[in-house]
Amino acid sequence: MADIGTLNRTAAGFDAVADRVASGPRGRRPRRALSPRNIMLYGTLFVAALYYLLPLYVMVVTSLKGMPEIRMGNIFSPPMEITFEPWVKAWAEACTGLNCDGLSRGFWNSVRILVPSVVVSIAVASVSGYSLANWRFKGSELFFSILIIGAFIPYQVMIYPVVIVLRELGVYGTLTGLVIVHTIFGMPILTLLFRNYFASLPVELFKAARIDGAGFWSIYFRIMLPMALPIFVVAMILQVTGIWNDFLFGVVFTRPDTYPMTVQLNNIVNSVQGVKEYNVNMAATLLTGAVPLIVYFVSGRLFVRGIAAGAVKG
Repeated sequence: MADIGTLNRTAAGFDAVADRVASGPRGRRPRRALSPRNIMLYGTLFVAALYYLLPLYVMVVTSLKGMPEIRMGNIFSPPMEITFEPWVKAWAEACTGLNCDGLSRGFWNSVRILVPSVVVSIAVASVSGYSLANWRFKGSELFFSILIIGAFIPYQVMIYPVVIVLRELGVYGTLTGLVIVHTIFGMPILTLLFRNYFASLPVELFKAARIDGAGFWSIYFRIMLPMALPIFVVAMILQVTGIWNDFLFGVVFTRPDTYPMTVQLNNIVNSVQGVKEYNVNMAATLLTGAVPLIVYFVSGRLFVRGIAAGAVKG
């Protein structure tokens, strides 16, 4: 009898499913692919992408053309004959003031500025942020408030005092002086990022490590540092972009022999001597912006993770 009852219930279940199938789908209807909302959304995204990609396209195709073809006037047409001579000239032959060795000198100056500035500022800011988040000390809130204020002071206000300080230290006009400037000015915002990220981590990890007898540096290197890769990538991208693209500090705190790449690019593009070579200018601009683009495309996914994980949390 039990088997017969089970069969009856199973048959009734099948009948119910068949009735639902026969009556058609239920619930909310799926949205149409070409609904007004989607048209507006994708239309806006397309216009925004076109706004940013069209100038880049013009730069690339212009840098691959010769001057006779450029003078024909159609800036949107692809090159009829591709040439890399403008790129070679922009890198090794264009005059950037007193020197006519292209952007190569400025590139290596920028590298010598970038690497120590990024390493030192991120290292110090990560330890400072970790201290403010997990090791509260007397005056820590005041120190953090001063950092916040420093993060929003306009750089232009500090130029003259910084020039005097660097002159007294004997490093004004050198790459060392510019490294010091970038390191100090990058510290407040990076400390804020690291502090917020470490504050968003489970506090139980820190307490468990303290119970086990771990100290300041042991917790930092063994627990916090392995978990902080996304925010380190965020800090690296922010610093690389800001330092590499900087023009103001480069032109104020260095001399012609130590100019970074952006200052030399300005000298090439705004030169008033000779024929205006638009293809060389475009090639020089693309060469100057290549490093931040490469860094972002290589680590862009971790950048988004870092921002979402703690960079905007308090």
